Amino acid sequence: MSENNEKTKCLIIGSGPAGYTAAIYAARADLSPMMYQGLQPGGQLTTTTEIDNFPGYPEGTGGPEMMEDLKKQAERFDTDVRWGLITEIDLSKRPFIAKADDGKVIEADSVIIATGASAKWLGIESESEYNGYGVSACATCDGFFYKGKDVAIVGGGDTAAEEATYLAKLCNKVYMIHRRDELRASKAMQSKVLNTANIEMVWNHVPLEVVGEKEGFGKKVTGVVVQDVKSGKQKTLKVDGFFVAIGHKPNTDIFASQLEMDDMGYIKTKPDSTYTSIEGVFAAGDVQDHVFRQAVTAAGSGCMAAIEAERWLSS
Repeated sequence: MSENNEKTKCLIIGSGPAGYTAAIYAARADLSPMMYQGLQPGGQLTTTTEIDNFPGYPEGTGGPEMMEDLKKQAERFDTDVRWGLITEIDLSKRPFIAKADDGKVIEADSVIIATGASAKWLGIESESEYNGYGVSACATCDGFFYKGKDVAIVGGGDTAAEEATYLAKLCNKVYMIHRRDELRASKAMQSKVLNTANIEMVWNHVPLEVVGEKEGFGKKVTGVVVQDVKSGKQKTLKVDGFFVAIGHKPNTDIFASQLEMDDMGYIKTKPDSTYTSIEGVFAAGDVQDHVFRQAVTAAGSGCMAAIEAERWLSS
């Protein structure tokens, strides 16, 4: 075997709560898992400054700190955690053959996919500048921090409508910004939004800039500049938080045409399972879950994937 070729019983692609939890369980089952962390080691949570809804952290914790804790726990049981990413994989035969950006070729008896999903962003510079300091792509994760405050959310589909109604239960006012004069959401979700007293629709507008403070007691959002798509007029909405709800993109490009996926690109798994359409390949976390998208549910599915991989390898 070439020095660039290696073998593993279990290859975990991607990190984050799903990947690290899968690694912990797989390592404790003596599978000696190998993990490639991907472009964003630790996943989406590394961009979150405060996490208060993950069990076991009574005082809350930071996203990067939590991911470092999970990584250390995985390494404690001898998971081979590696920087870099898998760039190609052949799932047509076993062992599965994966190629990494470091030149390694990995022969894997089983594969756990935990590559997650990436939030779609508007692409304005100030959006990334205040990401984690008042800008968020997850109302369920971060809405609590804006209890009693004014926030804005951009989007017009079911996800945006659902997150707007969720925020409305916590916040004083929710501005819902949409570039058209009607929502794309289902009729039921539209009805909820339009009949919620503290949701104010900002029709025919697009966000131009997130504004805020960078000095003093810390960086924070104070407003969002929006523009009327018809007249071109601009105005500033005074808000403490800005939520982007224009969708997510699952990180599944390298598995395209190999695994069964839905029309959005999420990997399909069998009911009550992490089994994919190919024997020996398992999917966990946001790469196969577009409903909950929570750290704790991702961790749970990572546990499931490792247990199912171990059982499958032993069968």
